[in-house]
Amino acid sequence: MIIQSNRVWIAGQFMAAQVEVEDDKIVNVYDYGTKDVDVDYGNDRVVPGFMDIHTHGYHTWDTNDATPEGLRHWMKEITAEGVTSICPTTITQSHEVLSNALKNVVRVVEEGYEGAEIVGIHFEGPYLDQKYKGAQPEQYCIKPDVEEFKQYQEDAKGMIKVITMACEHDEDFALTKYCASHGVLVSQGHSGATYEEARLAIAHGAMSMTHVFNGMSPFHHRNPGLVGAAMRCRDVYGEVICDGNHSNVNSLNNYYMAKGRDHVIMITDALMAKGCPIGSKMLFGGQEIEVYPDGSAHLTSTKGLAGSTLQVNRGLQVVVEKAGVPFDYAINSCTINPARALKLDDHKGKICAGYDADIVVLNDNYDVVQTYARGKACK
Repeated sequence: MIIQSNRVWIAGQFMAAQVEVEDDKIVNVYDYGTKDVDVDYGNDRVVPGFMDIHTHGYHTWDTNDATPEGLRHWMKEITAEGVTSICPTTITQSHEVLSNALKNVVRVVEEGYEGAEIVGIHFEGPYLDQKYKGAQPEQYCIKPDVEEFKQYQEDAKGMIKVITMACEHDEDFALTKYCASHGVLVSQGHSGATYEEARLAIAHGAMSMTHVFNGMSPFHHRNPGLVGAAMRCRDVYGEVICDGNHSNVNSLNNYYMAKGRDHVIMITDALMAKGCPIGSKMLFGGQEIEVYPDGSAHLTSTKGLAGSTLQVNRGLQVVVEKAGVPFDYAINSCTINPARALKLDDHKGKICAGYDADIVVLNDNYDVVQTYARGKACK
């Protein structure tokens, strides 16, 4: 199959080009008009497939639910927003619930599924700070434990690739060091760390931060906190929810521009409420949430933000059109940056010969015209 467009995102810029795909790989890139094509996308934008490495669920189904049917439905449908790679994300719960959730992801991967590729599991909690727990259930937030995590990773058959934790509660940074040395990206989040504590965690291998601005000690000019560390430590990755609700669009601009084009990771932090009508109510981590008119999901008990229903293509639109972030910064944050953070950038995250044929076609309204997940047309 050969597709072409006047705007194909290659080497950090748009160029008129053709992309040839065989099976699940990009095998050649030609000058525009070189060969006969199967599909000509005209002036639509052809960009790498989106990666969402922090997302909990979709259309009433949550990762913690541990049912294979729900996970398969999610992977198949999520390509409609351009997502081709994903990390199903847990929420803090009992050991039994989390163990079953991990085993379910493994089961689906081993038995087969369609759509977006599951490239790992994001283990959010239970090693979180009580004050900054957000929508995570307080009774299950505990101190980091290496032996317990080993059991979780055994249940996951090594598929846990990201862990969100409050590293300031990790005695001697034992779990931080263990994860960092065993191929798990440690992300500081739901944390009350001081700037100094955050910096020490980085020195022990914590190379990312979870949904910056949310669920962490805030920035003050005399006490920069974890937000200040996220801004200042530019070689550390940092997730950010780009729905315009969790963070003001001007804050998004500040973060992207301070951080640079190579270390911001756009996430949705989407809940099971994603894809459900406004006003829908459901249980998330044992707590009731409701979908608000702006697409955000809130706890009905406290009215606090619980997560989003964001689509990645709309997050890209918010970042570029409302936050005023340069397109290369924005597109990197949902393609090559998460690939690099997970050490998948040798075959994912850009349009290049030899890379997985994960491709999204967008029109000027950021609508997804077509998604190719590992070479297969999905939308």
